Amino acid sequence: MRTGHDGNPEHRFDPDVATTSASQLIGRLQRVLRPEDLDCACRERLNGALARFDEQERRRETRRRLASAREHKERIASILHFLSELDALTEAESDRTVFEEFALLFVEIAHSADAAVAALRGL
Repeated sequence: MRTGHDGNPEHRFDPDVATTSASQLIGRLQRVLRPEDLDCACRERLNGALARFDEQERRRETRRRLASAREHKERIASILHFLSELDALTEAESDRTVFEEFALLFVEIAHSADAAVAALRGL
């Protein structure tokens, strides 16, 4: 954290941290709302407020992405329950469509896994 002209810590929006759409908006707001003629105390309060808002938005986005990953994990767990019936099948199964149904369950697992990966990598 940098220090301002008065030696106190200066709160700043950190563009190097993973950005959210709210973070990008805060960066634009900071450029517009931080004219050079603001006194140090006012500038410090504005920077602090923007930094706190940015942190809240980053946490909100993190919670949303974690919740999404957990939902996909639960979906996969539910599908695995259905897949346990695969153990009861043999090569003599007369209804061949059952194999396609199981294949579709694996496809659903793959889709849920891809979505969970995207949610977690976005953190």
